[in-house]
Amino acid sequence: MSTDTHFWHATKNQIRHWSWFKKLLWIVAILTFTTSSFLFLTPQGSSIREFLAETVITTQHRDWAWIFVGAEQRDYMVRKLQESYDLAAEEKQDIGLIHHSSTKAQTRLNRSIDDLIKVEDISGTFWKGKKMYVYDPSTIKIMTPAKAGEGERITSMVQRTGAVAGVNAGGFVDPDGLGNGFAPIGFIIAGSDIIYTDQDGSVPQHTVGFTKEGTLVIGKYDIFELRKMGVSEAAMFYPRVIANGKALITSGDGGWGRGPRTAVGQKADGTVIFIVIDGRQASSVGATLKEVQDLLLEEGCINAGFLDGGASSELVVDGKLVTKPSSRYGERRLPSAFLIYDHPEDIQANRVWDGVDKIDPGGAYDHPDFLREQAQIKANQAKNPTPATPPKQETTTPVNTEKNTDNDTKTNETGTKTNDGSKTPAKPGGTTETKPGETDASGKPVTGTGTPAGTGQTGNTSVPQTGKPATGGTTAPNGSGAAGGQTQPNQNGGGNTGAGGTTGNPSTGQPAAGTGAAGSGGSTTPPATGTTPLPSGVTPIGPKTDGSGPGAGTTTTPPAPSKPATGATSAENGAAGAQTPAQTTANNQQSGGSSQTETPAKTTP
Repeated sequence: MSTDTHFWHATKNQIRHWSWFKKLLWIVAILTFTTSSFLFLTPQGSSIREFLAETVITTQHRDWAWIFVGAEQRDYMVRKLQESYDLAAEEKQDIGLIHHSSTKAQTRLNRSIDDLIKVEDISGTFWKGKKMYVYDPSTIKIMTPAKAGEGERITSMVQRTGAVAGVNAGGFVDPDGLGNGFAPIGFIIAGSDIIYTDQDGSVPQHTVGFTKEGTLVIGKYDIFELRKMGVSEAAMFYPRVIANGKALITSGDGGWGRGPRTAVGQKADGTVIFIVIDGRQASSVGATLKEVQDLLLEEGCINAGFLDGGASSELVVDGKLVTKPSSRYGERRLPSAFLIYDHPEDIQANRVWDGVDKIDPGGAYDHPDFLREQAQIKANQAKNPTPATPPKQETTTPVNTEKNTDNDTKTNETGTKTNDGSKTPAKPGGTTETKPGETDASGKPVTGTGTPAGTGQTGNTSVPQTGKPATGGTTAPNGSGAAGGQTQPNQNGGGNTGAGGTTGNPSTGQPAAGTGAAGSGGSTTPPATGTTPLPSGVTPIGPKTDGSGPGAGTTTTPPAPSKPATGATSAENGAAGAQTPAQTTANNQQSGGSSQTETPAKTTP
């Protein structure tokens, strides 16, 4: 078997034993690497990224297009799109190309819906929508909201004014997609009057409107030009896609990606066609500008352009919404709409912006549906509160105490330090400081420092001096509660390491039965009375205490000798029982004690 084959089989066997989660991560990593390589390293991937960026640019989240092409390329694409819109709007419209039927004006009384409009379903590979024919374009009027301060839904406009049908018209300022529909962009003309404008009349703006005779006017014009052309109903939006019978999108998809669309075109006989495409849904992703342009070209439209799209795209017929807006709140409040009336001469739009000094576009703070949704979320959270996290238990650190008298000891959480420089390891839970000559509650003198219930603690091993007990060790006869790694003096001078003992009853002075781990080379000689043994030649301070059983106390430091310590441990008893610092360290490690060795400070004669 070749090396490659062996490696392949070994890899397969290894992967077979992976957990499902590890396999999933591996699959995600491979897909991410493959997709990224395709999108960023191939010409086809670059085209897809540009298409996605164009789609995002036409939404309320234009800034997010940088994710696909970067911020610099995004800004460049926005500029190029705007330039293309302006270029498409430059050609002046030839109004003479539209020939209205002379019989339409004679049949204006009591016409049915079927006499005025016709609605059909349309669909493409990625979209579904509606197409509405308006046979008499003079029946199309601009309608504005019923009251100041907010826009109005088209279903409400149709029902309120008795319209046959309607579609959305011009754009508006829409913060976070939650605008109130009361801040139009550009201008609104209704009944030949300027209802609203945010520009000087001499500034050309993108226009979608109708003359009094019903001729569709699309392009970039100022207010004075529109009046000369006889435009009576108009709003601002773009882009223009068919001009005087010529398609303006000749390559690409138009630059807006896929999304909900509303468009209008006019045939040579004057028939107006409205196209409304659903988008941003699983059943209908949306259409491109070119797809809509081609639809209108197939219908024979001479001029065509787009109205506001996205979540605002909708068609209402006979008071009912027949499309599916992409907004999660359904119909949106809008500043303007093109409505169809049997008697348009009786219709006049409301001048709701008159006298308004400052227009508030609204947003999340005053959107009724959004606020209702947030209130419901809070109510649900109140019904199902998150379990409270239990408070952390605080641990109490023993308080440091210090005494400055000559014979007192200094105690803290790290150990007991005596005046001769040696250090006694701390006992769990702290130690009780005593002075020579003190008595307990029963009137008996106290000779040691009591240790709470016999928990052994790792301590440091001190090498005792001749004629003086090791100040860092705690005696543990009978193997009781001495801290692991603490030296116990005996006649032979050897240090023994006690470990794992139990504490005797301090009230009776009886040691508890236990076992002790003896240090190498030493022997343990427990005292018969259960008191702490002292090296020969040392006089204890105060009488023996009955309650100082094994593990109950620490040997009180005797007065300093009159001669300097030699640093040797009972050398006269023979080298067999002595422990060097290295040996003591080894013993400490075996019994769980610290390997650190402290040498007592020298005393001055």
